[in-house]
Amino acid sequence: MASSPENNASPSVQKVMRLESSQGKKSQHAEEAIFYMNCRAAYLTVFKSSLENIKSKEQLSLVLQQAGRNPCQKTVNKYWTSQTTTLNFDDFCTILKKEKPATKTELLEAFGKIDTDNTGYILHDELYKILTTVNSILDEKPKLSFLLQRGEKMTRDEVSAIIKQADFNCSGKLDYNKFCDLYMTTSEQCCKTAREKLEVDCRLRQQQFGNQAELSSEGITLPVSKPSPRISRKTDHKLAPTKGDSRTPSRPSSAQSCKASISTTISMGASSNRNTKLIEPDTMKEWQWAQSKGCFYLEEDGEIVSHKYKLHLPQRSTVCITIKPLNVRQVEGKSYHWLSVDTALYILKENETQENLQLVSFTEQQNKEMFGWKGELGSGVYWLLPFTTGCRLKKVKPQIAGEAKLVYRGEDGELALTKDFRAALLDIFETIDLDGNGLLSLEEYNFFELRTSGEKCDEEAWAVCKENFDMKKNELTRQGFMDLNLMEANDREGDPSDLWVTLLSLGYNKALEMTEACPFVIDIYAEKCKPRIKAIYLEAGSSQLNRAICKSVVNKGEAKVMDGCENIIIHTYKAGRRITSVIENKSENKVIIHVNNEQSKNCLSNRGLTVFAVEVAPKSMMVSQHVMPLNEQEEWLYNCVHSLLR
Repeated sequence: MASSPENNASPSVQKVMRLESSQGKKSQHAEEAIFYMNCRAAYLTVFKSSLENIKSKEQLSLVLQQAGRNPCQKTVNKYWTSQTTTLNFDDFCTILKKEKPATKTELLEAFGKIDTDNTGYILHDELYKILTTVNSILDEKPKLSFLLQRGEKMTRDEVSAIIKQADFNCSGKLDYNKFCDLYMTTSEQCCKTAREKLEVDCRLRQQQFGNQAELSSEGITLPVSKPSPRISRKTDHKLAPTKGDSRTPSRPSSAQSCKASISTTISMGASSNRNTKLIEPDTMKEWQWAQSKGCFYLEEDGEIVSHKYKLHLPQRSTVCITIKPLNVRQVEGKSYHWLSVDTALYILKENETQENLQLVSFTEQQNKEMFGWKGELGSGVYWLLPFTTGCRLKKVKPQIAGEAKLVYRGEDGELALTKDFRAALLDIFETIDLDGNGLLSLEEYNFFELRTSGEKCDEEAWAVCKENFDMKKNELTRQGFMDLNLMEANDREGDPSDLWVTLLSLGYNKALEMTEACPFVIDIYAEKCKPRIKAIYLEAGSSQLNRAICKSVVNKGEAKVMDGCENIIIHTYKAGRRITSVIENKSENKVIIHVNNEQSKNCLSNRGLTVFAVEVAPKSMMVSQHVMPLNEQEEWLYNCVHSLLR
């Protein structure tokens, strides 16, 4: 039998060959990682999420331009045929692999075909002719298509805008060598800017096909304090148009190339009696108790922001921890959206080095709208991370006839708050009064300020508040809070713009209904010691929360290996009110999983999609979706097919 060259080589040579092979693979993986990072950076310059599909030729042309490709119409038509309805992120990456960006040499050669005398210049009259006549001229010279905008012929005004640039025009001629230099520099700078934005902006960096971040199996790190992004409070506010839920989106075009799949079917009964063995607080009257309120807030991009807490236990004790929607002011006959929002708490232990958080458990026991956990905890510090699936707390199309009035002028000409606005402010006060003592401390007020303006009130400014508004024990009273908002209206001479910024950022719509927020209350009972709970941050879902969710599903759910691909495992966890699926990728390569819920019945997914795709990084896991019943009084069927693409 003939031996391979490697077998014939000496041990030292074989070692070098293996080392070179290993380095080559690492280099290849690094290049692929950079390529996909650049793809995502360009894609997220045009779209809010990698899950969004390209829906037109114009969008395809624009996103390719952001990636430095600048295709001609002929190239766009090659990928967007008469049968094409949508292209997804995976399709976009495939196109970029085929369509390489033009080099300066290629561009100069293309210009050289026009400049037959090789002067280095093109007369402006010739440039007008090329750019304002039929596209076939540029189809013959595709490398010059970057001069076009929208892949169409240009108007004389648009061409004039190019030739007026002094950097590469003089005496009625275009210096195309200088023009190419400027073009290459600008193109590289655009790509660099997109990459930097992706790296700096945590929200974009974590977007993995629908705002889900992939999670490695490494330890959970401590939260990093940062204010959540806000609209500036002191500017006129306009509501951005919101998109309705898409229940039947187009199937990703790559879905037809699935090579492995697995189906999960779960039949769930009606949830009218959702009682479990969660111990009732009435049976713990002798236990010591602590409480804190908080709130889930829905951002414009669909992210959910909430408070994060530290729990201190001075000694080992049996504890009971519960969370439920906060039942603020009720008006008879009126329904309140937030009371149907699902809530949960993940309990994580802080270790001695404070580098990692370890998942202890989560509130899976249920008693009506309350979720809880009962067990023994050792002394020390724990993090309590609130969670909601987003199935019920999501963007909806506003159906409001008019805008509620916030202020009016009385007979004496003085401004006053309307009855409805005062009622809304009382609800807001109830929500942001985290310790429930009927007063706002500076710390509590600053959570309110961070949410509504992105800024904090310092001690000096708080002292000014004390001089002008009603306070007790250095804390703001309800009346003081009302007067503070009235002062804001007076500062703008009755213009309610700033007041609306506050209301909208707190989840209210123009009818003064809280539709994009869910206040909640956390109760902690300890048998042998006095527990202490304190809100630390107000931020979007963190990586440690995502890891905790994934670990809880892996620990308590059912695992199924994907047929035909043993490195892909689908974990499914079911409770009385929620089903969560997690995709675990044990392979060395990135995978794209197609998810199909078309056979499910009476189901509501946090994705807002029936069919979608998710990308899972090597050696990691991520949440595929959370599903709840659309109507809890009826049975619901979860039927989900996960398929590996290509």
